[in-house]
Amino acid sequence: MVSWFGRTGIGREEPQPALTRAGIAHLYFESIHPFEDGNGRIGRAIAEKALAQSLGQPTLTALAATILARRKSYYEALEAANQENEITRWLMWFAGVVIEAQRRTIALVEFLIDKTKLLDRLKGQLNARQQKALLRMFREGPEGFRGGLSAGKYSSITGASPATTTRDLADLVAKGALVREGERRYARYHLAVPVRPVPHVTLNERGNLAEL
Repeated sequence: MVSWFGRTGIGREEPQPALTRAGIAHLYFESIHPFEDGNGRIGRAIAEKALAQSLGQPTLTALAATILARRKSYYEALEAANQENEITRWLMWFAGVVIEAQRRTIALVEFLIDKTKLLDRLKGQLNARQQKALLRMFREGPEGFRGGLSAGKYSSITGASPATTTRDLADLVAKGALVREGERRYARYHLAVPVRPVPHVTLNERGNLAEL
């Protein structure tokens, strides 16, 4: 594998396109599976190195996070590719993952910028409970806090009493940190930043890459 990886780099004897080389390299390593633990991490690192070499610069792709989000289909694709010598379908699946990972990276960078702007604007205006709740919500990333933040969840995160929870949430809405949807016990709160869901890019029934 090491010999093949060296021969197929840019400017070498058998150069391969970036996505092709990265996809084959990852599959190659995972098929060998040389270690008891850590094969997935190393395999992703090899794929990222192949992409970086082909582009001539370090790459910022959320490849690990994307594969984790699609773990089931990832293992299915690996298993299918290991059962035959034809790996075109694997390479197309892998290309979709890389495209999705790049989009996830862009969404994350934009989300972090929004986070910084919001927290800078609210600096010195929040109590410790409110800061803790907001940071917990930001941890969910660009796709947002699943199901929204309820008063009960706020209380669980901060340890606040129901009355204090009501005041804190109303204050966060008034300050433009949260947006409320619904009323009373059905009220749910979301961060006042754009939600950036990242659609899956994978093979459709016709074997073509498509957003799902």
